[in-house]
Amino acid sequence: MSSWLVARRHADGTASAWNIANALTVLRIFLVPLMAVLLLVEEGQDPWWRLAAAAAFGVAIATDKVDGDLARRHDLVTDFGKLVDPIADKALIGTALVLLSLLGELPWWITVVVLGRELGITALRFVVIRHGVIPASRGGKLKTVLQSLAIMLYLLPTPEVLAGVKPALALGVMLLAVLVTVVTGLDYVVSALRLRREGRRARAARGRDARGRGAQDPSVPSAGDGGPVRHGPGERGGPGR
Repeated sequence: MSSWLVARRHADGTASAWNIANALTVLRIFLVPLMAVLLLVEEGQDPWWRLAAAAAFGVAIATDKVDGDLARRHDLVTDFGKLVDPIADKALIGTALVLLSLLGELPWWITVVVLGRELGITALRFVVIRHGVIPASRGGKLKTVLQSLAIMLYLLPTPEVLAGVKPALALGVMLLAVLVTVVTGLDYVVSALRLRREGRRARAARGRDARGRGAQDPSVPSAGDGGPVRHGPGERGGPGR
């Protein structure tokens, strides 16, 4: 692509937020309320409106794949995209789950578990952000694929010939998605704890190095040179706490 949406750059060479990848992300956000309206027409009972809702969901899921590929291929990764892309994903999946539960087609406990996991992991990322970024895992990608497939099965109108098969198939795929969702959530928690532990060790090592350099610096007077003596907590000169 050679349009300004792809080629436009800042003076320092970084990609502008005005690019095709971010445009697709914003489109995905606008497709969320459209899907919701289409699904709620006649309480989700009209097959043609339901097919339109499934189509809107399918297009939104496709943009998630395409915008990521474009951003990496054309070096269009921006802070805006990093912030908005996961929000768009969670808004799309979360809205679909909540609406399907409101229509009585999906058990509420599934919606609560999935949304609880997503919100919890998002909060966890912010908690450990000072130590580093938790990378997306293959399990996380599999989770998204299974969730999307299960939701698509629920959204599509059921032909009479599949009336006795599709509900069980949709529920089976959704239960598998919930299992992967929970397992990957636990994996993220372990990764966050490891990242925090490594971050603390790195800071402690930097502190020891800084103290070592200070001790070796001849410009810093030692206690034997008549310099000031600083007592640590619990030593003479200061209360231990």
